[in-house]
Amino acid sequence: MELVKPEIGLVFWTALSFIILLIILGKYAWRPILTAISEREKSIESALSMAEAAKEEMARLTSENDALLKQARIERDEILKEAKQMKDQIVADAKEAANAEGSRMIERARLEIDNQKAIAMADVKNQVATLSIEIAEKILRKQFEDQKKQDALVADLLREVKLK
Repeated sequence: MELVKPEIGLVFWTALSFIILLIILGKYAWRPILTAISEREKSIESALSMAEAAKEEMARLTSENDALLKQARIERDEILKEAKQMKDQIVADAKEAANAEGSRMIERARLEIDNQKAIAMADVKNQVATLSIEIAEKILRKQFEDQKKQDALVADLLREVKLK
């Protein structure tokens, strides 16, 4: 029961022990504890400010990254547009060159056909002339077999020559 109803001496010595403990703690322990707590607060504040700075830096980098992506997309679109224009130009040039070459080939073929036609016509004329001469020769040989006919033909030719 002594603890439930303490005597004055126990209270005095307990209070005195507590006060001495507070003085010793105040002199030796409170300052290092408060200093450690203060340093801990400072390090936490520093870490929070660094985290905030890192967050701002991340936001800045994100916005720069978005701007760079936007610029890259614009440049990509321009490059694709230029490539399409170049492709269209190359196709148009190739079509134009093919048309020009086709026209030249058609013209050369037409000239070749005309040349071949002229050659064929000349050949036909030569063959007709040769055949005509051969036929005339055969006819004349038939007609000149008879001497009277030959004399009559010579006389007619001489008359025509004199008239002219």
